[in-house]
Amino acid sequence: MRSFTDETGGGCSISHPQTYQFRRVARSDLPMIEAWRKHPHVREWWGDDEPLTDAELARPLVRSWIVSLDQHPFAYIQDYSVHGWDFDHHFADLPKGARGIDLYLADPNMLGQGHGKRFIAQHMATLFAEGAPVIATDPDPNNTHAVGLYVALGFRAYGDVVATDWGPAVLMKCDNSDFVPQSDQVDQQKT
Repeated sequence: MRSFTDETGGGCSISHPQTYQFRRVARSDLPMIEAWRKHPHVREWWGDDEPLTDAELARPLVRSWIVSLDQHPFAYIQDYSVHGWDFDHHFADLPKGARGIDLYLADPNMLGQGHGKRFIAQHMATLFAEGAPVIATDPDPNNTHAVGLYVALGFRAYGDVVATDWGPAVLMKCDNSDFVPQSDQVDQQKT
C-alpha cells in the first residue's frame, strides 16, 4: 500500500507499509545533504561533488529522495531514467523504462546494521512495482561492500569496468525476476 501526496512543491512522497519512509528532496534539504556529503564514509565514494542544486532537483529524468527511519532522515537515494540524456549514458543499452540508482547512507550511527540493504530493497520493490523492467547501478569496483550488497539483492555485473567522470564503475543490473526482496517485504506482500 503506497500513498502519493504533493508535499514538496511538485514532487510526490511515497509512504511504504515497510519500515522506511521516502520523500522527495526539497530545497530546504540541501544544507543537510551538503553536510552529509562531508562525512568521510560518504566522501570516500562520492568525492567532492558539487553541491546538489535547485536545477538538479528540477531535472525530469532524476528523482531524489530522503530516506528516514522513524522520522529520522539518514540516507539519500536517487533513481533516474537511463535514457534521454544528452550524452551516451553507459546504461543506454538497457530496455526502455530501466532505472538507475545512486545512494549513500549518511548517518554514521546507522552504518553496519543492515539499513542500507533494507532501504535499497524497499526502493527497488517500488521501482519494479512502477514498471521498471531493470534497475542498474554503477559502484566503484573497489567498493567491495557496495558490490557485495548489490549482489545479495540480485544485481549482477555485466560488461567491463568503465571509466566515468566520477571514476571507475562496475556496471550492475537487476531484472525483476532476479530481485531478492528482504523477508519483511515478503511478509508485507503476503498480507
